[in-house]
Amino acid sequence: MTNIDEISAFLAREFPQSPCSVDAIGPQSATVRYRVDERALRPGGTVSGPTLMTTADVGLYAAILGEIGIVALAVTTSLNINFLRKPSADKDIIGECKLIKVGRQLVIGEVSLYSEGDDRMVAHAVGTYAIPKS
Repeated sequence: MTNIDEISAFLAREFPQSPCSVDAIGPQSATVRYRVDERALRPGGTVSGPTLMTTADVGLYAAILGEIGIVALAVTTSLNINFLRKPSADKDIIGECKLIKVGRQLVIGEVSLYSEGDDRMVAHAVGTYAIPKS
């Protein structure tokens, strides 16, 4: 299993523009944070859909890297999201990811998204990643 420091360093190097950080890595799991600022908001004073999707995608990627190692070319093949309630515009978005199936070529996971400090889910995503052949 790859540790949080290795994953965080890789993500900072390869995605320096990302407002996401990794809070935790566990067995087939990860917790990530999207630092919400005015760029993450949409009209109406809520966090945008693309912000929530980014958080889910980074969560899946981090959990996969934690499980199989730093595989830079692992790529998203599908990401489906259900928006459940309006996120808080002044709180970070927290993504809690669990991998459901880790295969040789595909990994499937789910991400529960929350406004920090609120235990009510704001969105739920399911995604699939393709793992390149070694």
